[in-house]
Amino acid sequence: MSLLARPAVATLAAKTMQRMTLLADRRSSGRGSAAASHARFPEYPRTVKELTIPTSVAEARVTVYLPAPEEAGEAAPPVHVNFHGGGYVISLTEMDDPLCRFLAAQAGIVVINVDYVVAPQHPFPAPPRQAYEVVRWVAEHGAEHGWDGGRLTVGGQSAGGGLAAAVARQALEEGGPAIALQVLHYPPLDLATGARHKRAAVDRPMLRPWMADIFDTSYVPDVRLRADRLVSPAHSSDTADLTGIAPALVITAEYDLLRAEAESYADRLRKTGSLVGHHDVAGADHGYDGSDDEKARETYALIARHVREAVRS
Repeated sequence: MSLLARPAVATLAAKTMQRMTLLADRRSSGRGSAAASHARFPEYPRTVKELTIPTSVAEARVTVYLPAPEEAGEAAPPVHVNFHGGGYVISLTEMDDPLCRFLAAQAGIVVINVDYVVAPQHPFPAPPRQAYEVVRWVAEHGAEHGWDGGRLTVGGQSAGGGLAAAVARQALEEGGPAIALQVLHYPPLDLATGARHKRAAVDRPMLRPWMADIFDTSYVPDVRLRADRLVSPAHSSDTADLTGIAPALVITAEYDLLRAEAESYADRLRKTGSLVGHHDVAGADHGYDGSDDEKARETYALIARHVREAVRS
């Protein structure tokens, strides 16, 4: 076991990463800052409002992205709930601002970007439970806020993709809400397999084993729980019948350390008739859309098309 895989050390490292990220965002005007995220794709306006959603875990702050009336074409447009990445440890909500604006405009939908609880302050099972309760609330309270909760999709990048998969699983097990599409964008879906046993297509992928030691240990300190179906649905230990789970669009990146597990989960969903598409982004690594505008536009357009078709079919 590496030193960073020890819970006490991982917790200290994770909290240090959180502080450094917050400090960098306050001081920097670079690509990682909120201002820089807001400046990307300027043709898509940022029309937002803030809400706080109650859950049994903690209140969740969300940013609601509104489409222009001519883009929505209806008084109560469909809604997409988005979960950001960050290894279940770092709150990177603003990093998804370009995606949220893009989807609101191109799909003509309301997009809800969730600032969910993170580890080590809130380890598993708190994040997936809160994520599910947020989605359930969105489905039930749409009429009060101007969206149609009966036409609902979910999605996320990296850890957010893992949470979206967990939301879809809980919706299957708990009888709803109905989810028209789950978008899993380079998600971690097998924490039961250590990162040192995973292989990327390049020698130095963006995600490194030491990062996984911090993220995985902070999120699920008890290694026995890492095979839980809400953490590792791509692991061989999860053999439940997924017939009826929300249709899925799985997006992988060619050089990503997590590519194989997402492909495995896509195959599993295909066998139950739940896979609507698997797209592999060539020449890309984990988190590519944060810096590569061309590839980001292509992928975001693909997501927007699938979301629009799912909620308007």
